[in-house]
Amino acid sequence: MNIALVILGAAIGAPSRFIIDQYLRKFSNLPWGTFAVNVAGSFVIGLTWSASDNTVALFAIGFAGAFTTWSTFMLDIYLAIELKKYRVAAINYIGSMLIGLLAAALAINLVS
Repeated sequence: MNIALVILGAAIGAPSRFIIDQYLRKFSNLPWGTFAVNVAGSFVIGLTWSASDNTVALFAIGFAGAFTTWSTFMLDIYLAIELKKYRVAAINYIGSMLIGLLAAALAINLVS
């Protein structure tokens, strides 16, 4: 695996996540930024499912690895529960899991 490609992908993925999250926060207090990047990242990983090692290193491991965020996703759910917004927490959790899975499956089927 080419470590330089992982670093390059991560250098693009992390700031992209930040920019998207900050932009979407202007419109809602809900964690739409985290949701959007995790679903998009699932799609990107699905697109690279059967790609070359260099493509996987750049896009799946580097870009999508830095673009997506499990830790922020968990924090968003925890904070919603802490604020007794159980419906918001459940919708975020279930919706993210289902739509993320569908995005990955769709991408894998597109490239197969």
